Amino acid sequence: MPDLFTQLSDSSDGDSPEVLGTDAYLFRGYALSMAGALLTGIGEVSARSPFRQMKTPGGRSMSAAMTGCGQYSWVTDARGYRYTDLDPDTGRPWPAMPVAFRDLATAVAAAAGFSGFVPDVCLINRYQSGARMGLHQDRDEQDFRWPIVSVSLGVPAVFLWGGLKRGGSPARLTLEHGDVLVWGGEDRLRYHGIAPVKEGRCDVTGHVRYNLTFRRAR
Repeated sequence: MPDLFTQLSDSSDGDSPEVLGTDAYLFRGYALSMAGALLTGIGEVSARSPFRQMKTPGGRSMSAAMTGCGQYSWVTDARGYRYTDLDPDTGRPWPAMPVAFRDLATAVAAAAGFSGFVPDVCLINRYQSGARMGLHQDRDEQDFRWPIVSVSLGVPAVFLWGGLKRGGSPARLTLEHGDVLVWGGEDRLRYHGIAPVKEGRCDVTGHVRYNLTFRRAR
């Protein structure tokens, strides 16, 4: 896997995205010009639906704090993994997705060859030093034809890019402030995750990394 990743990413040049698979791309710095609007949106969303550390069905607290916006958002608790239209902590609908969020996700998905993608979910993860996300598949959505769009803001993190089956050694690549990943098609169900985030500092987020993950749940 690492050798294949190196071979594919070396084929990128200039402003072209790095190729991670048949239908997977990394757009370096794509969100930099919109970072201010995205961070403002995160503040607005979290003011209505605060960040929280959810628990897995097995009772383990996740190390990344989460919230969400859109028609639905993703939750995990003793009942399992699922999408809901109400925030279980507030009992209210999830905050509306900021226009800047939706427009960015739709535009970069089109640039990756997934025209017509309009997300109804944005899951917002907040990582502080030591927080991580284990290897997993995004498979709680109803239609796998739509891609996943993932935006990195703040301190760097190492993204783990695995295969379609659990196991093996995933490729590792560093994601910087403003980088955007898009994967779908043949790569839609690849295992992926985030290695423990190292202590660092970003001029606009301090010691925090945010990740915006856009999906089409229904």
